[in-house]
Amino acid sequence: MKNNQEDETAIAKALESNYFKGIYLGDLNLLNEIYFKGTLLFGDVNGQPYEKNLEQYLDGVKNRKSPKDSGKPFKGEIISIQTINSIGIAEVKVRMYDFYYHEYLSFHKFEGKWLIVNKMISDTNQ
Repeated sequence: MKNNQEDETAIAKALESNYFKGIYLGDLNLLNEIYFKGTLLFGDVNGQPYEKNLEQYLDGVKNRKSPKDSGKPFKGEIISIQTINSIGIAEVKVRMYDFYYHEYLSFHKFEGKWLIVNKMISDTNQ
């Protein structure tokens, strides 16, 4: 079993450079750099079940006003990152529009690159 600080640092960099920035800007190119093509997203938003595949999620990003353009607060925060061999998980918080999301992002390392393969999201009060 290998738990490598370099891998956790690589995930953190991808979260900052692609995930948070891509969400904030509504930049599909940045988001496509961090998501595996078969990623599934589950959770709850406004107390309602949330279930999307990556195509549906990216279509929503494409057709909404980006957090940057909305003028509303945005903040992405990494709570923790853990890796074992080729798998990893990140716990993050995202403040966006009038929402506070608590997320668990599952990662897998493909040919040296960490990609999100599953996203679990819950709308919280903070």
